[in-house]
Amino acid sequence: MLNHIVLMGRLVRDPELRRTQSGVPVASFRIAVDRDFGNRETGEREADFIDVVAWRQTGEFVSKYFAKGRMAVVSGRLQMRNWTDNQGNKRTSAEVVADNVYFGDSKRDSEGGSYNGNSYAGNNGSRSYGDSYAAPNGGYAAPAAPVAPAASDFAMLEDDESELPF
Repeated sequence: MLNHIVLMGRLVRDPELRRTQSGVPVASFRIAVDRDFGNRETGEREADFIDVVAWRQTGEFVSKYFAKGRMAVVSGRLQMRNWTDNQGNKRTSAEVVADNVYFGDSKRDSEGGSYNGNSYAGNNGSRSYGDSYAAPNGGYAAPAAPVAPAASDFAMLEDDESELPF
């Protein structure tokens, strides 16, 4: 069976980070995902508002680096949750359990309130969404400035094949 979902949308509000009784971090947030087509009468594109839950390091990453209005790419699985409301009625909710969350824009774009399509300006020019950079906590971060290696890190190799161990 296959249950995999990938969504891209803007956070509707800041992520909320909580911890379970055993101390496991979990972040909850909602993203607005534009539909590919517009309303027949008005021509305006509608959006779907999708609840997302991110556990452990991914949840901590989201709560630390994402805020309302920031574009996020979420990869995970769709999960249905049954619950009972205050009046005793049985309810069902759909939510995405995120395995990975990626930046969909650059921080500069989200702060300026503008979004420039499928790419963001990195240190080495324009990069697409497919160019992701692994952050230590399992999420993805924008690239850091390239670091040139020190000259002392290099040593001249001799061309003497007789000393090779194989």
